[in-house]
Amino acid sequence: MRLWPKKKGEQMRRVILWKSKLIFLFFILMLWSFGGCAGGKWGYIDTSDRMVIQRHFDDATPFIEGLAAVKIGNLWGYIDKAGKTVIEPKFEGAWTFHEGLAAVMSGGKWGYIDKAGKSTIQPQFEDAAPFSDGLAPVEVSGKWGYIDNTGKLVIQRQFDYAWRFSEGLAAVKKGGKWGFIEKTGQIAIDPQFDGVLPFSDGLAGVLIGSNRGFIDRAGQIVIKPQFDNVLSFSDGLAPVKIGTKWGYIDREGKIAIQPQFERAFSFSEELAPVKIDYKWGYIFKTGQIAIRPQYDGAFPFHEGLAIVKVGIATGYVDKTGRYLRIL
Repeated sequence: MRLWPKKKGEQMRRVILWKSKLIFLFFILMLWSFGGCAGGKWGYIDTSDRMVIQRHFDDATPFIEGLAAVKIGNLWGYIDKAGKTVIEPKFEGAWTFHEGLAAVMSGGKWGYIDKAGKSTIQPQFEDAAPFSDGLAPVEVSGKWGYIDNTGKLVIQRQFDYAWRFSEGLAAVKKGGKWGFIEKTGQIAIDPQFDGVLPFSDGLAGVLIGSNRGFIDRAGQIVIKPQFDNVLSFSDGLAPVKIGTKWGYIDREGKIAIQPQFERAFSFSEELAPVKIDYKWGYIFKTGQIAIRPQYDGAFPFHEGLAIVKVGIATGYVDKTGRYLRIL
């Protein structure tokens, strides 16, 4: 999740691209202008390409913890993998379930429900995000703090912005600068950065002035800020932008794959999406082409499949490059 400077008041929106073990959902990442759900409706297929839940939702999320949030008209509810409605559409907004609870909006305020649809934490927050490591960031009167799964405020509202915990630390913004806290609420890394990324593979991207580098969990700069942009480490490599081109560095900050791409994403399952001459394809960690650039959009692999865009069509590819058009 990108935590470079945001506009004040911007809510944390879901940018999720996952496939459950049984059901693969095709939907639009908000970073892209993808059209294509049939008739403007969303449905679900399984990994055998069978439509198992018909397209009749106005919006939808992946299945997480057995349930998916779906939108009918202007309201959100939840379905199970059989397509049965288990929580009636009645919410103005909804996150997926995490640790047994989901953040939902009712009456303009955010609260949390359990999988039976029972309100466990009453709507009272201006904004809220999913639980991780037993805590969830919430906003009241313009300040962020953290609650536990009973709704008790365990880290006082004091931050200008806050995100979920990742690898035991959470990014927080205070006094115009970003730092990291522990689950106790103690400052682990003093707010000092102009922007940050969550910790991944033990390192976090940081922005100092106009340059980006990486710190370790002690807050020490281990890869000096020198890049025009970076994404998080995954599989031992991180995408970095130098000038107008993207390449990859290793954990020591050494160039592992020379900057040559117009865009690049993090590795997932040994492959990474890259853009060359206006088309997207995939590379191996050696930098060799795995699937030749031919797509108008491409996303990371998950459980052997990746969403791609060809013209106005949306489909997926496997690691051999086999393509199936879906929408």
